[in-house]
Amino acid sequence: MHIRTPLLELRSTTESDLDFVLAAEQHADNRLYVGQWSRERHAAALRDKDIRHQIMVNEHGQAAGYVILTGFGSPDLSICIMRIVIQQKGRGLGSALLASLTEWIFTHTQAHRIWLDVKDHNARARHVYERAGFLAEGTLRECVKTEHGFDSLVIMSMLRREYEKRCSI
Repeated sequence: MHIRTPLLELRSTTESDLDFVLAAEQHADNRLYVGQWSRERHAAALRDKDIRHQIMVNEHGQAAGYVILTGFGSPDLSICIMRIVIQQKGRGLGSALLASLTEWIFTHTQAHRIWLDVKDHNARARHVYERAGFLAEGTLRECVKTEHGFDSLVIMSMLRREYEKRCSI
C-alpha cells in the first residue's frame, strides 16, 4: 500500500519508524484518544498479512503520523481503521489522510465496509469522520478501562455504496 498526494505520502512502517510511532502514540495530545501498544506489538503488526501499518509523511518528508488498518483477510470484506495518529494537528492532514485511505480501500480492495471506533469524548476526530461520510452506528458504553475510569467508543462506518454515491455527486 502506497499513497501519495500533494499534502502527504503514506508508506509502510519499518522497524526504524517504531521510535516515532511509540512517541506519537504516547504524546499528551494523543494518549487519551488512542490505544497504547508495546514496541513488540507494533513490530508483530508489521509482519501480519492482515494488517497495514503505515507511516504518514508530510510534504517536507517528515513523519507526521501513522495509521493501522486491519481486516485485509476478512471474509466479510470489512476493513477496520484501527488507529490514526496525527502529530501535526490543525493542518488538515487527518482529513486528507482519511479521504486518501477511503479512496484507496474502495478502489484497490473488494471491501464492502470500512469501520472504526472513536472515543465518544473525541469530538475533533468524530467531526472529521462525519465530514468524510462515516455514520455512527452505536456506542459501546464504558468498554475501555483507562487510568481515569472507563471510556465509551462510538462505532462509525462507511459502506461502498455510500462512498460511490458521494463520489458521483
